Amino acid sequence: MNKIFKIVSLLIATVFSRSAFADQPKDWQFGFQEAASEGMEEIVWFHDYMLLPIITAITVFVLFLILYTCIRFRASKNPVASTTSHNTLVEVLWTLIPCLILIVMAVPSFKILYKQDTIPKADVTIKAVGYQWYWGYEYPDENIIFESYMVDEKNLKKNQPRLLTVDNEIYVPVNKVVKVMITANDVLHAWALPSFGVKRDAIPGRINETWFKAEKTGTYYGQCSELCGIKHAFMPITVNVVTEDEYNLWLDEAKQKFAKEDLSSNIKIVKKFKETK
Repeated sequence: MNKIFKIVSLLIATVFSRSAFADQPKDWQFGFQEAASEGMEEIVWFHDYMLLPIITAITVFVLFLILYTCIRFRASKNPVASTTSHNTLVEVLWTLIPCLILIVMAVPSFKILYKQDTIPKADVTIKAVGYQWYWGYEYPDENIIFESYMVDEKNLKKNQPRLLTVDNEIYVPVNKVVKVMITANDVLHAWALPSFGVKRDAIPGRINETWFKAEKTGTYYGQCSELCGIKHAFMPITVNVVTEDEYNLWLDEAKQKFAKEDLSSNIKIVKKFKETK
């Protein structure tokens, strides 16, 4: 009876958290998905309030120079072309000003990159393994391992997004540091979650690391972002961010459903069957 109560509580909590917030690509979307972590908020700030004003100012200034040159130095007004080939002041300015602009852009950029690469002490550790063409996940500290496949369009339920829904989703607690160790089993893949500002290549024989700290409960979607073969577009990532109590409920169920020993024994049975054939 207690087990049934836990399962029902987890389902209710999951539905409620999804109604709280869920982000995914939208039709005719222009711009980033809504940020759900401090890291993504900093990326959006850098793009919207740092890069765009500078790019806009440079574009307007260059357009002004082009129009001014076309009008001021047109052939009808200047039948005899100027023979000037050098101007020391102008050459110094067009070297120094771009350098200063790049320095202004580089300082916050390096700060954000450093923060992304410096992983704080993790509350939850997840290992993500890219396969052709699905994701495998492991919670090393909890002895949990499972595979995550995309749900075919014909099997989708109401409000489940096409090409983004998976059969086994990741669960993480809100406001906790989650470290993700990323690798691949066959070819290059990439584990990417736009709402968290996370994207790392999955390379066979090597482990890359990244992290995020989700600040909003809900369901978040990502996809493999490396061209990995014919089914590259069918490797979605689904992360459920829930409260700590809801996460503990999921852990209790996952430890029974996705116990690492059980999966290992299944693999041994398959290998033994293949050897006997």
